[in-house]
Amino acid sequence: MGAMQDSVGTEMAAAIGPCASIPADHMAFIRQVLDRVGDKWSMLIIAVLEDGPLRYTDLQRQIPGISQRMLTHTLRQLKEDGLITRTAYAEVPPRVEYALAPLGHGLHEIVMQLIGWVADHHDEIRANRA
Repeated sequence: MGAMQDSVGTEMAAAIGPCASIPADHMAFIRQVLDRVGDKWSMLIIAVLEDGPLRYTDLQRQIPGISQRMLTHTLRQLKEDGLITRTAYAEVPPRVEYALAPLGHGLHEIVMQLIGWVADHHDEIRANRA
């Protein structure tokens, strides 16, 4: 957990701005969740699961560039937070499917807006970097 662990109990609430309405004792947890759901791999997994359950290999195929280790790690975290479900079927060979949980469905629209925004501004951002 290293980097995700924030100092607890020593924070002051924000005096003004959007963070002012958030209790100081919630801020570390909120930052942790934002870090997780705002992660590129989490967002892409949530995006591709909208059309229904997928197997691990299908997820790998639909998310170019994700390593096996990162896919496994991210799926585990998303399941831990209740954003996706993992269903193992007692078949031969065994079949495991991942799907959006109700909590994940609520996040899907936001994720798609972010991905769309990045896609729409791709050329402009690339030009600014150059």
